[in-house]
Amino acid sequence: MRIKFHSTIYVILIFLSACSGFNEALKTDDFEAKRAYANSSFENQLWDRSAALYEQIYQRYSQGPIGEEAYYRLGISHYEMKDYYMAGYYFQNFSTRFFYSNFAEETKFLAALCAVKNVPKKSLDQAETYQALQSLQEFVNQYPNSALIDSSNNVMDRLNIQIENKAFDNAYIYYHTENYRAAAAAMDAFVADFPRSKRKEEAMYLAINSSYFLALNSIENKKIERFENLFERCTKFAELFPETKYFVEVLDFKQKAEKFISENPND
Repeated sequence: MRIKFHSTIYVILIFLSACSGFNEALKTDDFEAKRAYANSSFENQLWDRSAALYEQIYQRYSQGPIGEEAYYRLGISHYEMKDYYMAGYYFQNFSTRFFYSNFAEETKFLAALCAVKNVPKKSLDQAETYQALQSLQEFVNQYPNSALIDSSNNVMDRLNIQIENKAFDNAYIYYHTENYRAAAAAMDAFVADFPRSKRKEEAMYLAINSSYFLALNSIENKKIERFENLFERCTKFAELFPETKYFVEVLDFKQKAEKFISENPND
């Protein structure tokens, strides 16, 4: 018990000594000592301390190699603390303030990565996802020969899929709530916006399904036009997806549309 007690006291003393050293470094006007403590904190991954000290150092040396190092490490410290908004701010500004720095390419990529880290879940608004894509595209455009291009493209592909799935889910809400006119239009918009989507077949089928119920429940003077539209949709769908799993359903919709049209000639 006595050994354990002494060990605890020893740890507390070390902690108090470290805090004291940090407070002294924070308050001192000796910027060489401040920088030495900042570097030590950075190397030991004491990110909150290194961030506070490098902020002071950059304010003193906003230009030159000392300012460049301080600003770069400020961004890294915030990134490691998972404060991606602040880290993104420093990384985004770094390439502007120190355009010819050896860190310029890395910080441009990290700025985009911070934007990616702030991307919301698919269920939420995707404005920040578009911002992340824009940041990655800017990096690709600025550094087309970078070793990080493949990583950037992979992340962009993932974000595009998230946006695509969000767009499909938004369209599906109309179908689920039986707002068939809006559902058909939304599914059409999805196919137009994402013509290579793996969900194109499903989207077009749901547009057909929606079009059928829209036509069926329309007022009389709208029915013929909407059944004609349904017939055209079914014909196009069959041409695009001859082996579709929706074959039976689409054929049934087409036959119903054809029957209604033949029984109700358009004057």
